Amino acid sequence: MSKFELIKGSCADQTVDVVVNAANSGLWAGGGICGVIFEKAGMKALTDACSKYKTPLKDGDAVITPAFNMKNTKAIIHAVGPNFGVTPTAFKELFNAYYNSLVVLMENGYHSISFPLISSGIFGGNLPDPAGESAKQCVRAYKKFVSDHPEYEIDVKLCAFTASEVSRAEKEVNGK
Repeated sequence: MSKFELIKGSCADQTVDVVVNAANSGLWAGGGICGVIFEKAGMKALTDACSKYKTPLKDGDAVITPAFNMKNTKAIIHAVGPNFGVTPTAFKELFNAYYNSLVVLMENGYHSISFPLISSGIFGGNLPDPAGESAKQCVRAYKKFVSDHPEYEIDVKLCAFTASEVSRAEKEVNGK
């Protein structure tokens, strides 16, 4: 049976089949969780793997690479979240970043995944509640995926890094 849980912590520290990177369209090492994942995986190896994809990717796209030096995971899915500072109404693209990650997970035969709150940091723009919006789109994508693929079990961990993010995300996850 598929399950969804909200965790306080870093998605990069979870023991899962796949860790999701909140990627930029060029798939280069960035700040925040993206920088953490590149450091843990190995900057050169991950940069080389990412360079094999034709970029720029579109908002909502998701691609996969090996995890290299990350011992807690088998692969990394790079999900391109929208920059709400540039595209203030890109909710569909944020949904797609989560949903397409789940499709890539399934296409590669994996079942467990840890997500950061995509587009809730510097890409949150002027959203009043970027962490809540990100959690909302993650929950929507999870529910649609489970409905579209009821036979495929997945274990989703949505990771919020700060107490404030956990609080905002909990409202969406618990439907309050």
